[in-house]
Amino acid sequence: MKTPLIAVDEPELNIASLIDMVFLLLIYFMVTASLVKSEGDLGIKLPGIVQQAVAVDMPDEQIIEVRVNNQVILNGTEYGSHDKQDLPELVDTLNRYRLSSDAAGNKPLITISAADAARHQRIIDVMNACAAAGIKNVTFSGPTE
Repeated sequence: MKTPLIAVDEPELNIASLIDMVFLLLIYFMVTASLVKSEGDLGIKLPGIVQQAVAVDMPDEQIIEVRVNNQVILNGTEYGSHDKQDLPELVDTLNRYRLSSDAAGNKPLITISAADAARHQRIIDVMNACAAAGIKNVTFSGPTE
């Protein structure tokens, strides 16, 4: 005996109640949310340049000497060792010079005075130190000796 097949209707999903629930949740979260204070309203005061009471007489330029034996001399002080390319002490000194020149309203000027027989790599090391300190006004002159 054959049993008749019963036609089954596809179940339908009533989404009207789901949409109502989503809108109710949206309204609930909008009402209960608190506003976050933006970063611009924090009232942070950044430090500025302190005005000097007495004018400081700054030299117009600094002269860096590069000698034949790889000595780098600024204001009578030797910087760096003869066998290393980096000059961190010179970078620190030049950075302080640039900051003090900027505070005084002057442009920091560097003149590199290299001996005729000085190694070109050492002159490039001095130029790299000037670049690391942020000094862009670099000129060259002949040896002073």
